[in-house]
Amino acid sequence: MVLGSITEKLRKFDWVLFGAVFLLLVLGFTALYSVSLGQEPLDFSNLKKQIIFALVGILVLFVATFFNYSAYRMYSRYLYLVSIFLLVAVLLFGSTVRGTTGWLSVFGFRFQPVELVKIALILFLARFFAHRYQQFQEVRHIVVSVVGTIILVILVLMQPDTGSAAVLFGIWLIVLILSGIRLRYLMIMGLILGIILTSLWGGALKDYQKDRVMTFLDPSLDPLGSGYNVTQAIIAVGSGGLMGRGLGFGSQSQLKFIPESQTDFVFAVVAEELGFLGVALMLSLWILIFYRLIKAAKRARDDFGMYMILGVTAMLFIHLIVNVGMNMGMLPVTGISLPFMSSGGSFLLTCLFVIGMVESVVVHT
Repeated sequence: MVLGSITEKLRKFDWVLFGAVFLLLVLGFTALYSVSLGQEPLDFSNLKKQIIFALVGILVLFVATFFNYSAYRMYSRYLYLVSIFLLVAVLLFGSTVRGTTGWLSVFGFRFQPVELVKIALILFLARFFAHRYQQFQEVRHIVVSVVGTIILVILVLMQPDTGSAAVLFGIWLIVLILSGIRLRYLMIMGLILGIILTSLWGGALKDYQKDRVMTFLDPSLDPLGSGYNVTQAIIAVGSGGLMGRGLGFGSQSQLKFIPESQTDFVFAVVAEELGFLGVALMLSLWILIFYRLIKAAKRARDDFGMYMILGVTAMLFIHLIVNVGMNMGMLPVTGISLPFMSSGGSFLLTCLFVIGMVESVVVHT
C-alpha cells in the first residue's frame, strides 16, 4: 500500500522541473570548482560543503514532495509567528557578518533566519489570498496583506539586510499583481511607495547603502571602493565572448579581481569562463523552470496551491533578475544570491525546499 503510494507520487513527479534544477546545481558546482582552482593553497572546502548541502537539500525536496501541501495551510500562521520570533532573536543574539546581523547559531549550526522567513511569507500570503480570493478587490484585505508583509520587512531592514527585505516585499507585490488587483490600487501604492523610498533615503538608509545606489548610477564615482565589485563583474562578463576563456582560465576570477565570486558574483564567473553559450544554457534552464512552475500553478487543484506556487515563482524570479542585473551593472549590488548556484547552505536548502513544495502540489493534484 505504502509502496504503491510512493510509486504513484514518483510517477506524477515533475522530473523535467527537477532535472533543470539539478543541471543548475551542476553548473554551480562547476563555477565553484573553477574559483577554488585560483586559491593558494588549493581549497575545495566551499565546494565540498555546497555538494553536501545539495545532497541534503535534494533529500529535503523529496520529503517535502511526499508531504501533503494542504498541511502547509494549517501551519502557515504558526510558521509566520515563528519567523517573527526568529527575526527578533537574530537582532538580539545574532552574529554580525559584513555589517549585517543576520546569522543565528543553534547547537553549532549557523543559519540565516531570513531564508525561513521567505517560506513563511509565501505560505502566509498563499493562505490569505486563497481565503479571500473573491473579496480581494476590497482595500481592507490589501491593507492586511501589506501590513503582514511590512512587519517582516521592517525586522529584516533592522539587521540591516536591504536585499532580503526587497525580496520579501517583491514576493508580496508580484503575488498581489497576479491576483488581479485593480489598476488604480496599483497606482496609489506606487505613489505611497515613492514617498516611503524618499523618506528612507533621507533618514533610514545607512551611508554604505546610499553608496551602493550612487555607485550603481555611476560606478566611476568610486572605482576602487564601492564601485569596484560592479566594475570587475562587468569586465568579467564582457570578456567571456562566445565560448568563454575556459574553465579555470578566467583572469578576473582566477586572479581574484572579482570579490565574492562564490556567492554574489558567481554569474560573472560563468559568463567569463563559459561565455555566451554558458550563460545561454543557464538562462534556458531558468526559462524551463519558470515554464514548469506556471504550468503547475495552472493545474493546482485549489487556490492555496496555486498561490503557493506563484509565491515560489516570485521568490526565484526576483533572486535571478536582481543577481544577474547587479552582475551586469544594471541593478545595485544588494547581496542577493543566485538560486541553486551561489555558495551558501541556508539559501540552497531554502531553494530546494520550495521546489519540493511545488512538487507536492504536482503529485497531490
